[in-house]
Amino acid sequence: MKKYSLAARLSLMLSATVMAIFALIGLALYHSLAIQIGLRDDGALLTRIDQIRTLLRDEDAITLIQQKPRLFANMLGNTESLLVLRFPGQPPLIAVNPGRRPLPVITPVAADQPLTLSSVHHFASDDGTPFIAASALTPTRDGSGQIEIVTGRLMNNRTQTLHGYRNQIILATSLAALLVAAISVWLVRRGLSPLRRLTTEANAIDVRHLSRRMPDQAQAELQPLIAAFNQMLGRLEGGYQQLSQVAADMAHELRTPIGTLIGQTEVALSQTRSLSDYQALLGSNYEELERLARMIDNMLFLARAEDASQSIAIQRIDLAQPGEKLQSYFDNMAEEKAMRLEIRLDGELSADPLLVQRALANLIANALSYGERNTTIHVYSKAQPHAIELVVENNGPVLSAEYQSRIFDRFWRADTSRHQGSSGLGLSIVRSIMRLHQGSCEVNSEHGVNRFTLRFPANAANAVVDVSPGHSGKNSERAKSPASAASGS
Repeated sequence: MKKYSLAARLSLMLSATVMAIFALIGLALYHSLAIQIGLRDDGALLTRIDQIRTLLRDEDAITLIQQKPRLFANMLGNTESLLVLRFPGQPPLIAVNPGRRPLPVITPVAADQPLTLSSVHHFASDDGTPFIAASALTPTRDGSGQIEIVTGRLMNNRTQTLHGYRNQIILATSLAALLVAAISVWLVRRGLSPLRRLTTEANAIDVRHLSRRMPDQAQAELQPLIAAFNQMLGRLEGGYQQLSQVAADMAHELRTPIGTLIGQTEVALSQTRSLSDYQALLGSNYEELERLARMIDNMLFLARAEDASQSIAIQRIDLAQPGEKLQSYFDNMAEEKAMRLEIRLDGELSADPLLVQRALANLIANALSYGERNTTIHVYSKAQPHAIELVVENNGPVLSAEYQSRIFDRFWRADTSRHQGSSGLGLSIVRSIMRLHQGSCEVNSEHGVNRFTLRFPANAANAVVDVSPGHSGKNSERAKSPASAASGS
């Protein structure tokens, strides 16, 4: 199907609208003119009968008819008229009928009754031309009786006048439509010129110029479109910059372990080594390969998490069960760090249990890596009016505002010299998990306490007991299966 341009469609619609309006106006005028001409002709016919009535009352009717028959023919004035004078039921005294038309059968108006427009009868000839007729009685002066006056007229002139007027209306409407079409094309093209300028501006935006924006000095009707387009450009620019940054960060992160593997292997191959040296090399290489595998797994998870079509297995979670698993898994690690882990999760939550456990595990691993020794890591649940919060608190250095704004970014680490084994993806995974749950995550650092909060939107299915430090809650039945940790940071 052929697609017409916006300018063509607007021009056609405007032309069709104007043509329809002109046609309706012409039709109304034509109808009004036809009514007025009809009334005029009917009135003229009645006037003729009145004149003949007056003449026959004032003169000797029989003598006048016999001596001056042409007088009545002259009163008609054209060959389209008809006049018959007769005594009722008798042959005509005079018949003026140039067109030899059949005499209409109509009831005459009584002599003492006035003539009105309703006295005129309307017929149609064989060719469809209108024919009007009227009949009336009038007394004679000599008292010989009443004479019936029958008169009529074929409306050829009226028909020709109306046909000419109709043709003029059609011609004027057609010319007006063509004129409006030509003018509307120019007006529409002129009116759509801002769209062509916006098209030019949009064509100038490419990967190298994503920072450009559409000009907002346009008509009010285009402002919402321009605003939405600029917002889309902003999202594209941010996504492209993030993608470029992720690619650069990945290259940087992969370069170190790969460089280490290549360097150690080159040194080992430079000369013959003992079996223990080769075993040490393989062990070191294995650790680096494990780090690469974890990084790749985490990147794949992040890619899947950012897929809009990704679905998660939402179900009712007894928070005590993942709490017990995490407690069992991280207790030994906490002891090695000279730290204590206290997990007090209670109530129920509607979420993906594996993803919730993974998010909490990453936060606990982060707290163990950066928390101060001889302190306690608190993990607890907290109910809010419109959200359910899972909180991980640890004592450690206060994070600056810049660190807090970037801590969930990929590959970002507050202290790279302190933890070389970290990939910097753990907290990014936490943020992605919360986005999958339509929730949010945040960090607050003050007075030597770093608090990470996972905020799940509250609904009718979510109910949790506040068991934060200083509050008590009744624990549900604990799961008996051993804990399995999600990936760390």
